[in-house]
Amino acid sequence: MYDPTRLAALVAVAEAGSITRAAARLGYTAPALSQQLAKLEREAGAALLVRHHRGARLTAAGELLAGRARRILDEMDQARHELARLSGLSGGRLRVGTFTTAGVHLLPPVLSAFRRAHPDVELAVTEYEPPRGVAAVAAGEVDLALTHVYEPAAAMPWPAGVFAEPLLVEELVLITAVGQMLAEGSGRLPVTELAGRPLISSAPTHPPRRGVEQALAEAGATPAVVCESPGYALVCALVSAGIGMAVVPEMVAAMSPTPLSVRRLDPASFRRTISVVHRGDRTSAAAATLQALLRSGFGRAGSMQRPGGEAG
Repeated sequence: MYDPTRLAALVAVAEAGSITRAAARLGYTAPALSQQLAKLEREAGAALLVRHHRGARLTAAGELLAGRARRILDEMDQARHELARLSGLSGGRLRVGTFTTAGVHLLPPVLSAFRRAHPDVELAVTEYEPPRGVAAVAAGEVDLALTHVYEPAAAMPWPAGVFAEPLLVEELVLITAVGQMLAEGSGRLPVTELAGRPLISSAPTHPPRRGVEQALAEAGATPAVVCESPGYALVCALVSAGIGMAVVPEMVAAMSPTPLSVRRLDPASFRRTISVVHRGDRTSAAAATLQALLRSGFGRAGSMQRPGGEAG
């Protein structure tokens, strides 16, 4: 029997035309999604994809299986919808908070699946730059929210009765303009190599980044350009234009519309965790259903009260 998660991965590649874009859409890293697709090919006993310089395309076998997969996934969505009607999830309003990167690249396919399964539930999406989404859940402004924390970072106060379930952990990587010297080589670049380089900084206007900025400064990578905005689209554009370099989440680098060179860093302890914040057993049926879809779509599990901290 085929794994529905792997079938969804094949459909995502068929629609995105690229393993990298499909991985970002589903909340995987590209290598992790490639592993899922390789397992599906072994299950199918046939090559399903052909990689090329622009992305990936489906083989004849892949097209056949993707067509069937769409029907299977639609039937599963319909089953969820019918079960939801039996449990009373056929109306009301679901309020979702998100930050920009997740709202653009990760949340839409999950909300689309929710809408197909529960068309009678009204959806409202509000943008919150972390950590404001946590406060919004605590205040009852939204039912759940996507947020993030960076490492390294100082401990932050956490509202009582609010919980976070980690969905995705990604490394922070160095981005430079194409052709710059630091972009050369395939190995990890020691952070100390950034000393004296023109580094574009989001802090202090971006509080979640302060710990990362401090660690970079301790390595000698003091900011030369301060970007007075937490928006990574602007940071990537400035880097692409050769104004400076930056350390950003790997998803941001992969989805940048401007050309960039990417290099992993040593140590690999610079990272970002994306979580869904909720109110535990006080969560509504609609919010719990969306939370399950997020968990399934991101392929992650586990619950804690403080991202990056102890449970409880």
